[in-house]
Amino acid sequence: MVIARVVKLMVLAGLTLLTSVLHAAPDIEHWQSPSGAQVYYVHAPGLPIVDLQITFNAGSARDGVQSGLSSITSHMLGMGAGGLDATMIAQRFEGVGAQFSQDSDRDMAWLKLRSLAQGKWLDPAVNTLALILSDPNFDKQDFERERKRYLNSLKREKQDPGSVATRIFYKAVYGNHPYANMPNGTEETLQSMTVADLKRFFGKYYVARNATVSIVGDIERKAAEALVARVLKKLPGGEAAAALPKVEELQKARVIRIAHPSTQTHILMGHPGNYRGDADYFAMYIGNHALGGSGLVSRLSDEIREKRGLSYSVYSYYLPLARKGVFQVSMQTRNDQAEQGLKVLRKTMQEYVDKGMTAAELQASRKNITGGFPLRIDSNKKILGYLAMIGFYKLPLTYLDDFNNNVEAVSLQQIQDTMRRRLDVERMVTVIVGGDQ
Repeated sequence: MVIARVVKLMVLAGLTLLTSVLHAAPDIEHWQSPSGAQVYYVHAPGLPIVDLQITFNAGSARDGVQSGLSSITSHMLGMGAGGLDATMIAQRFEGVGAQFSQDSDRDMAWLKLRSLAQGKWLDPAVNTLALILSDPNFDKQDFERERKRYLNSLKREKQDPGSVATRIFYKAVYGNHPYANMPNGTEETLQSMTVADLKRFFGKYYVARNATVSIVGDIERKAAEALVARVLKKLPGGEAAAALPKVEELQKARVIRIAHPSTQTHILMGHPGNYRGDADYFAMYIGNHALGGSGLVSRLSDEIREKRGLSYSVYSYYLPLARKGVFQVSMQTRNDQAEQGLKVLRKTMQEYVDKGMTAAELQASRKNITGGFPLRIDSNKKILGYLAMIGFYKLPLTYLDDFNNNVEAVSLQQIQDTMRRRLDVERMVTVIVGGDQ
């Protein structure tokens, strides 16, 4: 009965926003743990909940020639530790109403824990998390089952034109850069991977000096420091991962056409975009908002969807990473409309670069971005996500405080100049998957 009440409270807390809409950003505190981890903390007593994320510089960019290694290592962490299998680990968390998850992307791998703040619930959950970090099983049978799941996923990918296009697009944009690695690997790299490879990767990258710890919740600073110490107690100090190589700009346009038995053609266009902390970040963010980042009211949507009915969905976005992530434009259209859609797509983008954003578009974009900002930090989980980002990418602690001011400060001329410098339609990779080609 007690556990049922705990679980119910956790579910309600997961759906409940903070007690009031936050018009001001939370106060962020930062320190370094004795073992070398960077810690970012926000005291949020509105709910009796603690959210914790441990982020490692251990994404797929660290895979080397073993594409998929980061992802499969991350997923194996949920499959047992200290001799306990996955079911036993899950029962430990569920028994105290805690929620645990882990995942990875190109830059990072992370573990998350959400628990009630009272010690009788929080302490056992933290102990189980510490066990996962200090003594993962990496059981061979579990690994074989996980590898099979990944291989089956790759087979399904081949039936999906969007997935085919994405894999080709990243390789064409990044070449030999680590960002070209697809997080879920390839058949060849997965088949050759061993448990020893996972243990080596874990031992190298899951270390304190390569970790960023984010904490948000109803926990005082001293208790947060003690929590971090307990979680990282048996984690080796190790060394922080080396900086990734710079991303090279594309020198010329490239068009890749792939036949696929689909009724829709998928089109991806783009090139290297921006990075976290980029001096042009806000100008590019606002500029893209009007181009294709604001949904159905964007320039691309108006020209391609509304005026011509060539696509139900067309959008563009920047994906800032430690190094330049992609700028990508995506649309799907009927096979017989692909060439027309591509022509309009290129023309619209080039006109946007040449003539620039309008004053009306800037005003609407600013209003939409700044007006929606409070909703982006109105829950502990959302704040945790921002906290992890700020810590991992070493952004200013005032990032959230300054966000709206930075949006307001960018001028129309600055946006137009930046988009002309940083958005080059004549040097984009274009991947077209679908139809007979």
